[in-house]
Amino acid sequence: MSVRQLRMIALEALRVLLLGAGAVVMLAPFVWMVATSLKSPSEIFAAGFSLWPEDFNALANYTRAFTEVPMLRFLINGVIVCTGILFFQIVTAVPCAYALAKLGFRGGTIVFGMVLVGLMIPSHVPAIPLYLTFANLGLLNTYWALIIPSAVSVFAIFLFRQFFRSVPDDLINAARVDGLSEFSIVWRIVVPTAWPAITAFSIFSVVANWNDLFWPLIVLTDTALATPPLGILFFRDQEAGSDYGALMAGTTIITAPLVIVFLLAQRRFIEGITLSGVKG
Repeated sequence: MSVRQLRMIALEALRVLLLGAGAVVMLAPFVWMVATSLKSPSEIFAAGFSLWPEDFNALANYTRAFTEVPMLRFLINGVIVCTGILFFQIVTAVPCAYALAKLGFRGGTIVFGMVLVGLMIPSHVPAIPLYLTFANLGLLNTYWALIIPSAVSVFAIFLFRQFFRSVPDDLINAARVDGLSEFSIVWRIVVPTAWPAITAFSIFSVVANWNDLFWPLIVLTDTALATPPLGILFFRDQEAGSDYGALMAGTTIITAPLVIVFLLAQRRFIEGITLSGVKG
């Protein structure tokens, strides 16, 4: 075996080792969460270390997670908020991205620069003005207070613009020759070709908004409107401050949908991220 082959094997082994170590670091909290949700209180605080419970207490923990607080309501709220935000983000981002990618209007470069600047502004910056606005409008403790601040996504505009630039100009010109309006071109031709990018962004959007605690904590005081992360705080404050088995069961319940969605859409997610960088 040549020196070059040995070097390649060593590099491959190092790569696998580093990836494996990273995977362990990332997955360890989730494994511990699920393992804790299966244990009894006495075993959780035992001195020994064991992932698999000796006293299987899963049924009691998961039952308390649904009965001590309105966990199902929290999940429904999360679906409503994430679906509403994603709908408005796609409806606003797709036309903007198409205009930046294909229309070539005067000042388009400046507008795209403003989009890039928008990517660098943390979402926490406009929190106080937004809160005061919703308070004056009487929209606190409503779904609209959760949806409107995230209805426009500069990241979606950036991602879709990069993807749309890879769509052949000949296809769009042919549609124009056939008499289609720009609106029809966007929604009947460009969007069907952009499903990988839309899927990739949808995963980003749903994960970010499903896990968001900062904004719901500010604008909501009504438990009935709580999103899943905020619902976990209510759960812990009300009944299960020291009942970590039930608390971890609730956390597992609100985490599981994200994991399932990502596993089902991971091929489209990778495809969308890859194709969005094909053409700058």
